[in-house]
Amino acid sequence: MGLLIPILMGFLACLIGGLYVLGAFRQRRPGEPPLDKGIIPWLGHVFEFRQDTLKFLNRMKQKHGDVFTVQLGGLYITFLQDPFSYGAFVKEKREKLSFTKFTGQLVKKAFGYEDTKNDPETHHMVLIRNLSGDSLVLLTQAMTRNLQNLMFHNTDSATNQSTWKEDGLFMYSSNILFRAGYLSVFGNVPPESEGNEEKAKEKDRTESDTLFYEFCKYDQFFPDLFYGVLSPKKKKETQRLLTFFWDALAIQKVRNKDNISRWVWDIQQAKAEGGLEESMISRYMFVLLFAAEVNIGPVSFWLLLFLMKHPEAMAAVKGEVDKVLKEMGHEVQPGGPLINLTRDMLMKTPVLDSAVEETLRLTVAPLLSRAVLQDMTLKMADGREYFIRKGDRMAMFPYSAVHIDPEIHPDPHSFKYDRFLNPDGSKKTDFYKGGKKVKYYTMPWGAGVSMCPGRFFATNEIKQFSVIKASICDCHTAYLISYFLSAITNITNISV
Repeated sequence: MGLLIPILMGFLACLIGGLYVLGAFRQRRPGEPPLDKGIIPWLGHVFEFRQDTLKFLNRMKQKHGDVFTVQLGGLYITFLQDPFSYGAFVKEKREKLSFTKFTGQLVKKAFGYEDTKNDPETHHMVLIRNLSGDSLVLLTQAMTRNLQNLMFHNTDSATNQSTWKEDGLFMYSSNILFRAGYLSVFGNVPPESEGNEEKAKEKDRTESDTLFYEFCKYDQFFPDLFYGVLSPKKKKETQRLLTFFWDALAIQKVRNKDNISRWVWDIQQAKAEGGLEESMISRYMFVLLFAAEVNIGPVSFWLLLFLMKHPEAMAAVKGEVDKVLKEMGHEVQPGGPLINLTRDMLMKTPVLDSAVEETLRLTVAPLLSRAVLQDMTLKMADGREYFIRKGDRMAMFPYSAVHIDPEIHPDPHSFKYDRFLNPDGSKKTDFYKGGKKVKYYTMPWGAGVSMCPGRFFATNEIKQFSVIKASICDCHTAYLISYFLSAITNITNISV
């Protein structure tokens, strides 16, 4: 009996500790947002959230209002869904709300990458320096060159005719954009290593294609990996894929390429100077590739689909492209030289810019999240205040709160290519809700200091792909109509 009591007490202590860890004892304190833990200990609402984020958050907002805390996979996340109060989230001091701590935990969990000597400010400056200005010009030129290699390599030079291969529009867009982006950032196979330039280009096409299909497999696992609900079988396959990319993007392999972007060189140098091991730098290369290319192909697919389903939009974009090409001394014709797209040309397309922004509004739904490093008070635009606990997360989901709000964007589920254009053709930035101007009227790239530094390169990628497609319409109209109509017939349940 004397031995049984300590055993029972130990068991009881473990049980209580386990329940505490699972969140069974957490209660809403005075001044805190409404708390909804769900019925499953620790997991909370993670499965409903994972299955349909928009539907779940709308249900929570109807139940609790525009600020609420929910339990998701062991985390307590406070969602802010009032667009007028977004500034309180975006501008809060990093000592209280940290984007870098959250991302550091994410990349360790999802990519096996950890940098104990991480200097986020230095790395952020490297990104900004290499994804704007003259560096962006060079990346744009490399993107044009690689797009041409991938899109036109099957043209018979003797007859100037193309051998068309039927494929789904989504897969085609994702494939081409991923591969061209990868080659533009990580470089090309040197011609001398293959004997001549054509063989080097062929190897670029083959290797990038293999990389793309492995990337697609990893991308499918990523959401479950993020929420920690991978099955053992999927965990094993995810590890295989990670090992594949760590090897494919290893520093020594990348350094043997031609035309490596300054972005990759500077990142590698900054990591090495910080004392990071080569194997871990190679892992970071996959983080970089994933962040740079995961959404570009899907967005380009939607842009092409919207343009094809809205003839007036296609005509407006096509007319603008033709005008810019003519002004820059280019003429598209069968057998003629390939178009040399420059950043200057891409900066003269306000109609296309609006169409791209409208596509982003409709199809990109980022979850903007921060780690709460200190107990803090969230001050709402209407004067309300909420206490937020240290160790929790805060998040915004602008897609439901802003992008499809009918007050901010009338008829929000319809594609309007000129939604972001003023009558005089200038960029429209004035949007209102309840008579008050909304500062954050779209947020596909995030906001504040954590806004995606690669957004200019990403936008250029999308526009280059679209411009090349639009510019060849007159030359291959019959082929394109047959090709794209075939692709569209494979797409179901799409409301545009």
